[in-house]
Amino acid sequence: MANTILSSGVRNNLLTLQKTTSEQAVLQNRLATGRKVNSAIDNPVNYFTAQSLNDRGSQLTGLLDGISNGIQTIQAASKGIDGITKLVQSLQSTVKQAQADAAQNRPTVVGTGTALSSTAETQATNKSLKDIALDKRVGSAGDTTVTTATAGSAGDLGIDVTATPALNIQITTGPVGAPTSTTNIGVTLTANTTVRDVVNAINASGVATAFVDEKGLLNVKGMGSETLGVGIGAGATPAAAVTASSTGAQSAAFGLNATDRTTGIASSGVTSAVRSNLIQQFNDLRTQIDQLAKDSSYNGINLLAGDRLSIAFNEKGGTNQTKLDIQGTNLTSDNLGIPQAVNTQLAGFFNFQNDLDLEKATGSLSTALTSLRSLASTFGSNLSVAQTRQDFTKEMVNTLTTGADNLVLADSNEEGAKLLALNTRQQLSQTALSLASQADQSVLRLFS
Repeated sequence: MANTILSSGVRNNLLTLQKTTSEQAVLQNRLATGRKVNSAIDNPVNYFTAQSLNDRGSQLTGLLDGISNGIQTIQAASKGIDGITKLVQSLQSTVKQAQADAAQNRPTVVGTGTALSSTAETQATNKSLKDIALDKRVGSAGDTTVTTATAGSAGDLGIDVTATPALNIQITTGPVGAPTSTTNIGVTLTANTTVRDVVNAINASGVATAFVDEKGLLNVKGMGSETLGVGIGAGATPAAAVTASSTGAQSAAFGLNATDRTTGIASSGVTSAVRSNLIQQFNDLRTQIDQLAKDSSYNGINLLAGDRLSIAFNEKGGTNQTKLDIQGTNLTSDNLGIPQAVNTQLAGFFNFQNDLDLEKATGSLSTALTSLRSLASTFGSNLSVAQTRQDFTKEMVNTLTTGADNLVLADSNEEGAKLLALNTRQQLSQTALSLASQADQSVLRLFS
């Protein structure tokens, strides 16, 4: 077949029209896809760079789910700590209720010898047995005999305050022969020192309480339920007074038995019904601490049961990976130092009938609250780190996506304007092609 011969004008206009049509197709594809780079052919550098940015953005987006789960796990543990804190505060309230009810089993050393005052003295002074006993002087200079109270004299217990100016009251608690605590209460004797001063000194010690009852007898009551020993002694020096009190050398002068120090007085064994009823309440709250800690898990991880949480923050592995590792703690009532409450004195338990044990319980609960606050602070710090990295990762994904889009996405306004210009150019090219064709046709008129 013979080749069709086109004139130069027609061929040039045809090529221009073909080029315009090709450019139109490119622009139409960009407008249809919204991308100016759809394959490596369009722009290899931009295409692969954008693909790399998008891949990293996708990996970071995948990590966001793990970060979100990690945040929820920390928050679940924090909520658990909040609940346990409230339970410990309820335990404190229970202990305070027990302390508000007077203990019934405190051992009491009661004067059983000669009373510190007598009926004859009440008649002579017109005062009660109790007041006479409290007002009596311990002794005077060179005194060796007891002096009864009269209308003009308070009387004394017959202790020479010059030869033995140091008085000591020794109070022990615990088993006889091996007491758990020994307290020495020293009193400097003068001619004006009274039984009231000795009673006040004992009360100020905090280890026992003392009073003179209506019969004129001295009473010393322990603060707990342990065996109580009380001995009074006087000496030339405080050390000598301590030695004398260990055998109760001057106990008889105060109406006490010397054996009250060496053998002690055991607990009465009587229990408080109010305190007994609070034991179950205390133990139930304690059990709830353990149960609440077990229920503070999220997605199978419980930071209050000793589980470990690891939150990855970047897409890398090995030493280049950034992450947050959180080691949980096994939070139980035992680990918080809160043993069970019972009605008797047993090692490792709180005896609710014993004031000293209730004081220990108060201290243990305060320590537990301190531990919970410290743990809550640690989790709070970890939570802040995780939330900060979550926000950072979201912003980084947005930055990567925007960067990739800047490399491959088309500007619809620009591409639309170009397409409109090409359409105009196409129309002009078609007109030019028509004119060129008409020029060729004019040659035929020469032969007509």
